[in-house]
Amino acid sequence: MKFSTRLLTKGRVAVLVILAILLIDQAIKIWVKTSMTLHESIHITDWFYIAFIENNGMAFGMQLGSKIILSLFRVVAIGILGYYIWQQVQRQAKTGYIILLSMVLAGAAGNLIDCMFYGLIFNASSPYYLSYFVPFGTGYAPILMGKVVDMFYFPLIESDWPQWVPFVGGDHFIFFSPVFNFADSCISVSVVWLLLFYRKEISTISLSKNPKQSEEQEVKES
Repeated sequence: MKFSTRLLTKGRVAVLVILAILLIDQAIKIWVKTSMTLHESIHITDWFYIAFIENNGMAFGMQLGSKIILSLFRVVAIGILGYYIWQQVQRQAKTGYIILLSMVLAGAAGNLIDCMFYGLIFNASSPYYLSYFVPFGTGYAPILMGKVVDMFYFPLIESDWPQWVPFVGGDHFIFFSPVFNFADSCISVSVVWLLLFYRKEISTISLSKNPKQSEEQEVKES
């Protein structure tokens, strides 16, 4: 037990989590991009599809300002979060807390990889042909301007609004309609768990090098 504890330090656990998520995320995205045409959909069940889309925005296809600003924001956010995780490792924070933070970082980094490199190494996606690797720098977009690949679609409820409902009566609606990727799901799941189980840690977030509380406190792993 002592050997395994020394081998799997909190820092190494964080690195392993980040690498594992990045590998899974990129493997799925590359398979989808090179095996499916744009907007192609594979029926798994009535409530789950693999649907290939691309977006310029944030998680679940949301948009926020220009593409270059969003990409630069991701770079800065990942750097800050990486520094904060390093702080928590040095302070021997709870392993669960470090793992969840690492999941957020890995998810953000996974989508950043799409933005940074996919436009450089792939041709443009199309409904009519499969995408493929191209010589570096000859792809469909410059660095930081690539599109994020999404594929998980869960239309759990699909119906029409009753005619008597104001404004939307008779319209078709789908719950849950966003299409997302593995990186998005890692971010969402980890944020929910952080809010549910680590509110105390979140409330004391600081990038200060010498916070008063965390230094002396050695928290046991749950």
